[in-house]
Amino acid sequence: MLSKRMPPRVRAGDLWRVAPELLELAQDDATLLALRDMERAGLDIVTDGEARRESYSNRFATALDGMDLDNPGTILSRSGQQILVPRVTHAVRRLHPVQVRDVEFLRANTDRKIKITVPGPFTMTQLSQNDFYKDEEALAHDLAAAVNEEIRDLFAAGADVVQIDEPYMQAYPDKARQYALGALNRALEGLTGTTAVHICFGYAALVPGRPPAYAFLSELSACSVRQISIETAQSKLDCSVLSQLPGKNIILGVIDLSTHEVETPQVVAERIERALPFISPDRIIVAPDCGMKYLPRPVAFGKMRAMVEGAKLVREKIAA
Repeated sequence: MLSKRMPPRVRAGDLWRVAPELLELAQDDATLLALRDMERAGLDIVTDGEARRESYSNRFATALDGMDLDNPGTILSRSGQQILVPRVTHAVRRLHPVQVRDVEFLRANTDRKIKITVPGPFTMTQLSQNDFYKDEEALAHDLAAAVNEEIRDLFAAGADVVQIDEPYMQAYPDKARQYALGALNRALEGLTGTTAVHICFGYAALVPGRPPAYAFLSELSACSVRQISIETAQSKLDCSVLSQLPGKNIILGVIDLSTHEVETPQVVAERIERALPFISPDRIIVAPDCGMKYLPRPVAFGKMRAMVEGAKLVREKIAA
């Protein structure tokens, strides 16, 4: 289990316990461990476990031109802490693919559907200090163009699903209503593969409280993304909001990541069934609420296994 250190927004090489010349090999090994756990648990769609990342956002954001990493800026995080972030000093653009090798490695080591994630333009805008653009919307637009280029390459490398992580839409809903959907649609422009957007309340280990409803969710019905990933377990979300997302498949979070207690399949099944009055089963993809990075490995495996068995119970009940 990782310590409850805030996810870094600039590079944080001190996180790694392996010498730099051996780091990529060690990350490959860690990726295989995560992948095999997902396969053993019975997941239909697997990821690389994000073992190569210091945080969900900084690996991609800090690879972009226009970000001054040697002289970072500061912002207040969503939890009210002052943190270091990339400082935008000139026009942002993507210089090269960032996660293509991740997809290629994953594709070469599994025959299951694979999914990869990238940080979203709105969230990266909130996690940077803008010292160049006239406003945040202009910065988000260029970040969206960089995300779009990356996603095209990820699909070409073999990704079945690419998810855009946008937790800060929930953190700053008023700003999100001003320009987040425009940036998100720019990031999705012209893509033909299966895309998803994840919106959450933050890591449960760091943000323990959960409201019963999203401040920004139904607005996503206006974007071109095909799947929307949400939390329902820890927040006990009122799933009636799903009726406001017609035409979207829902990645339904049913695993509570705030506790080390492993759910029973019956508990998972009950959480899935809460959504069924508002969305047809064929539009549901079962998933954890958010990332499992703060859980011990045996706990994470147990929760994934319970998720698979809980989904099986619901399928059997529907078919009966």
